[in-house]
Formats: sequence, C-alpha cells, structure tokens
Amino acid sequence: MTHMKAILMAGAASVAMTTAATAQETSVIGVSIPAATHGWAGGMNFHAQEAVERLEEVYPNLDFVLSTASDPGTQVNDIEDMMATRNIDALVVLPFESEPLTGPVQAVADAGVWVTVVDRGLSVDGIEDLYVAGDNEGFGRVSGEYMASQMPDGGDIVVLRGIPTTIDNMRVEGFEQAIEGSGINIIDMEHGNWNRDDSFNVMQDFLQKHEQIDAVWASDDDMAVGVLAAIEAAGRDDIQFVLGGAGMKEMVQRVMEGDEMIPADVTYPPAMIATAIEMTAVGLTSSAPVSGTFTIGSVLITPENAEEFYYPDSPF
Repeated sequence: MTHMKAILMAGAASVAMTTAATAQETSVIGVSIPAATHGWAGGMNFHAQEAVERLEEVYPNLDFVLSTASDPGTQVNDIEDMMATRNIDALVVLPFESEPLTGPVQAVADAGVWVTVVDRGLSVDGIEDLYVAGDNEGFGRVSGEYMASQMPDGGDIVVLRGIPTTIDNMRVEGFEQAIEGSGINIIDMEHGNWNRDDSFNVMQDFLQKHEQIDAVWASDDDMAVGVLAAIEAAGRDDIQFVLGGAGMKEMVQRVMEGDEMIPADVTYPPAMIATAIEMTAVGLTSSAPVSGTFTIGSVLITPENAEEFYYPDSPF
C-alpha cells in the first residue's frame, strides 16, 4: 500500500467515525467506468469493485451503484439511467472516450450532482468538481531517469509509444527531457498502441533493422510482454533490459524476483479509481475540501519496494 493511499484510507475512516452518527440521509454515488477490455482496465475494474465493497462498510449512509461499459454509447446510457432511476448525488466517471461523454457529464453537473472525472479528461475543461489522474509527464520522466541511471555510458535504445494521444505525447516528452545529455540515443520509435500483438510486430521490425540495441523503453507493461516475446523469438542477447510501466502484477513479480530483463517498472496505477471513489465519499460526508485536481505521482518499482505494489488477486 502506498503512503498516499494509506493517508486517504485513514482519513476516510476518521471521517466515517465522526459523521456516521449524525448523518440522517443516504446519499448515492454512481461509478461509471469502461469494461475490462485490456489489462489496465481489468485492474481498474478490480480496484473499483474493491473500493465500493470496502466503503459501503465504512459509510453506512452511502450507497454505491457501479456500472461498466464496453463502448461510449453504453456508458452514456448507464449514466442517464443512474440519474433517472437512482437519483445519484455524485458521479465518479472514467470516460470511455472524452468527446462522447462530455455532453452527458455536463448535463449531470448542470443538475447539481458532484462530478469526479478520472484519468481521461473530458473535451471541455471545468465541468468536473474533482479530477483524479496519473502524472503522465512524470511517468516519462521517471522512466527516463531510470534509463539514464542504468546506462551511465549511454547507448542505443528503441522506444514503443502508446496510442497517438495527448497522454502519450506527455509521456514521451518527459522521457526525452530526462535522457537529454545522458548519451542515450533513441535510434527508433514507433507506436505499439498499448497492445501486445502490435508491440510484438513493432519489435520484430526493430530487431530486423538494428543489429545492436542496448535497451528498450516499452513504456507500458502490455507492450513489454510483446517486446519480450519478439526478443525471445529472435534469439537476441544484445538487449540489456526492457522497461515497461503501469504495474502489471506479472511484471512486478519479475522485478521482485530480480529478473535481469525486467529490473524495474513505473507505476500508473489502475487503483487511482479507488482513490477517486474514496475522495468523493469524503466530499459527500464531510466538509473536507476535496475539489480541484489530484495528481498521483509515478513511482519507480524496484526489487526493494516491489512487494508494496504487488496485487496477486488483481487481473492486472
């Protein structure tokens, strides 16, 4: 458990003890998130369900309604149904896509409902009361700093980017700034789309084009899986290590075990959804100020601290 999460949980428990006795009415928090369409989303679903179950015990005067959607249209319908049939007092939403959800979430806010947006922002600023997200620039910076620390004499690396998005741009910019002047050269960079199969194909191309690659910034654990498979299939032994990110349990376990090819990882925790739900609960049950922006920093996972970030029961 991270120190930050421990503080949030302790705060939530403290508020619960002081408010449960005086609260007279039950409030309803709606939680709308994408379905588990890939590894990170699967982990996010796990942590959302765990948070709802735990907080229902902590806050006897809060009810939660959790829905998952496999596409933007379904998510819009879910939110409209929450408003019409559950009369929600707050909405925690991780948009499947920004544009299609902006209007419906704006309508929720206009109705006087508290809105917490998680990770993927809406296409219009200022709709939400609270925004909870990871630090994408920091994710790239921490990754680059680790690369530089492990390659003091510099070297040639390849980079796999995610889906072409603002989030991906921020990560790459942070990474490039961190390795500037380190002697590390990016000899190739392509989009792996946060997908194992795409990344396998991209890495195959890199291996065919370059006789010497010293390390790989895969920038995502799902992509790292594809990269490692391509390296193994090609029988290459020149690559010193692969750095992914997001804290997939298989990768964290390899870090714990001292795997030379996966010596570290960088967090972009799907558990941020739990943080958002907890903060929303605190906002509804107390006078604690929780509005604004809450950024969850990216942490370097090493053998020394990996156990703290290992969730064996999570699907991610």
